[in-house]
Amino acid sequence: MTNYKKDALKIIGVFILTLILVLTSENFFKFFTKETAVEITKSHVTSTDENTENSDNSKIEEENLSPYEKAKADFAENGMKGIWISYLEMQNMNFSSEESFKSDIDRILENCKNMGLNTLIVQVRAFGDAFYPSALFPYSHVITGRQGVAPNFDPLAVMVNSAHEKGLRFEAWINPYRVKMNGVPAILAESNPANDESLVLYTENGIFYNPASEKAQDLIVTGVEEVVKNYPVDGVHFDDYFYPTADLTLDRRDYVRAAVTISPEDWRRENVNNLIKKVYGKIKEINPEVTFGISPQGNNDNNYNIQFSDVGLWLAGGYADYIMPQLYWGFDYKTADGGHNYAFKNILNRWRSMEKDSTVKMYIGLGAYRIGDGDGGANSQEEWQTGDNLARMIAACKEEKRISGYCIYRYGSLFDNDGYADLKAAEVATITKENMT
Repeated sequence: MTNYKKDALKIIGVFILTLILVLTSENFFKFFTKETAVEITKSHVTSTDENTENSDNSKIEEENLSPYEKAKADFAENGMKGIWISYLEMQNMNFSSEESFKSDIDRILENCKNMGLNTLIVQVRAFGDAFYPSALFPYSHVITGRQGVAPNFDPLAVMVNSAHEKGLRFEAWINPYRVKMNGVPAILAESNPANDESLVLYTENGIFYNPASEKAQDLIVTGVEEVVKNYPVDGVHFDDYFYPTADLTLDRRDYVRAAVTISPEDWRRENVNNLIKKVYGKIKEINPEVTFGISPQGNNDNNYNIQFSDVGLWLAGGYADYIMPQLYWGFDYKTADGGHNYAFKNILNRWRSMEKDSTVKMYIGLGAYRIGDGDGGANSQEEWQTGDNLARMIAACKEEKRISGYCIYRYGSLFDNDGYADLKAAEVATITKENMT
């Protein structure tokens, strides 16, 4: 009986001890849960406050940015949204005074800004001449009607400063080789370095700096240096004018004199490559932030075999910051034999698929001059009469991860008075809408 009582007491003791432990654990759990919940709540509130504060600070910082800084931020985040302004637009501007010229350029800038663009590519040297005071090249004939006659102000300074004030990047568009083409300009200034026949090539339709001439190359590079050093441009841009003809007899004497073992075609490509590499190197030496881009033809076979420009090499890095092929065909474009190789999405895909270094961006050139008239294909031209074809092309570019933006050729094709006013206005409206999405 005594042993039974002892065992019973032991069992009761163990039960009471277990109960105490359970109750203690439950209270602790409740206490822990409560305290943890309080800490989590505090942490969440603190995190929310910090996020709100960071968001507010970002908004304040954005609001404090100048229009130009906002344009650069938009360019960095969303890529190029650009337009070309050529010497053809310049012909309609008033150069009689700085005030008159600024009024004209401000109107253009306002239209570009309202479209949601962030970049202007403006022709500053079209025919071996200049829209700025140069120690190398005469003033453009566009300014006064006669090459070499100076205005009483600096047009390039006005354009760059006004663009930045409005909130637009400014790239200086230079045609490196062209001096005279199809009778334009009518007369070269006496000071034009192209009067030195050792620097140029003569063709049936013009005068061009000789790509094989070291002196001509150095002149072109020094001309780029002059612009980058003297003006706060955001970039330098070359278009698709390289060798003026595929006729190899044009510079046969230079080829023989060079005494090289490569073919005349490869020699020509090497001459162009040398210039491109020198220009790129000089720009980066002066200011690594200034970009250098090239806009070759959309037909890359023509680039390689007629222009003698090796775009594939330039995409490999060390020659340019961007390549912008001119894809001026519509979605429905069809060649005379029924081929669709140059239909917009097909040619876009071909360029998109080209191998390129990660440091080289690819933008796409779009042809606004096709509005209304069409692209000359064997297809119906209805798409160029819809009022939204360029916007659809911009949207197609956005879908491609390897495409970083676009540029429209050219301003006058959207805003001049040469017909299709309603269509042009519709294209501007749809481009604007696409830029805002």
